[in-house]
Amino acid sequence: MITGSLVALITPMSPDGAVDTKKLDDLIEFHINEGTHGIVAVGTTGESSTLTPVEHANVIRQVVSTVNGRVPVIAGTGANATHEAIDLTKSAKDAGADACLLVTPYYNKPTQEGLYQHFKAIAEAVDIPQILYNVPGRTACDMQNETVVRLSSVRNIVGIKDATGDLERGEALIKALPDTFAVYSGDDPTAVALMLLGGKGNISVSANVAAKAVAQAAESALAGKAEQAHSIDTTISSLHKNLFLESNPIPIKWACSQLGLCEEGIRLPLTPLSEHYHSAVRQAMIEAGVLLV
Repeated sequence: MITGSLVALITPMSPDGAVDTKKLDDLIEFHINEGTHGIVAVGTTGESSTLTPVEHANVIRQVVSTVNGRVPVIAGTGANATHEAIDLTKSAKDAGADACLLVTPYYNKPTQEGLYQHFKAIAEAVDIPQILYNVPGRTACDMQNETVVRLSSVRNIVGIKDATGDLERGEALIKALPDTFAVYSGDDPTAVALMLLGGKGNISVSANVAAKAVAQAAESALAGKAEQAHSIDTTISSLHKNLFLESNPIPIKWACSQLGLCEEGIRLPLTPLSEHYHSAVRQAMIEAGVLLV
């Protein structure tokens, strides 16, 4: 089972929007050196929605190659068309990813039965560990706990990224699932609390800049050291809030650029962080100890 701090990695880009492969390699080394436990490539934070299929596959292939087995690599391969998700998942398996992360289909609003059949079809088509991803705030599609429990018995489906931020719901889900099925937080502000309730890790946006602190908080939470975990998390709590002042990954890409981890490249329809928010994000980085005054 993959556990700990799993960074939802940005896809670095040059100002003209081209994928910056050199910075991508540098980012991977940064995370391994800082103690990140696993890398999630081409998820929401990695701008999966604006990469071409070829770019998508190439980024996953590069991440797997550069990581070279040092930490697990989870590839984002979700789509709102089942056949497309199957193709992306096959490509990630061929690239050597350790697991895939599959977001609920967005925009077309499937029923709960449609969600079950969608994920079941992908799991049956591609023999690789698969993690469900529920983020209703972005997809307009909410996978209910009952559907997750139903899917937990499907071979190859091994976990879920719960980005609802609803701890009561998350706790109920953990209790309803077998111990072999992993629940990961997809919500930085509540991640430590969810891990203390039995979650297995945090697929984190904040880890892009506060990799060491997020990893240490996860390690403490997973060891049941609640006071220590919350103490570490408190130091980066402003990041958790201010990295969402505009749509993710707009603020985190700007924050990474301030640390020299990438340039300020981002693709339309996303735009660079509004100047109005620069001071708030910068102050959060200073409070977290990742940016010097």
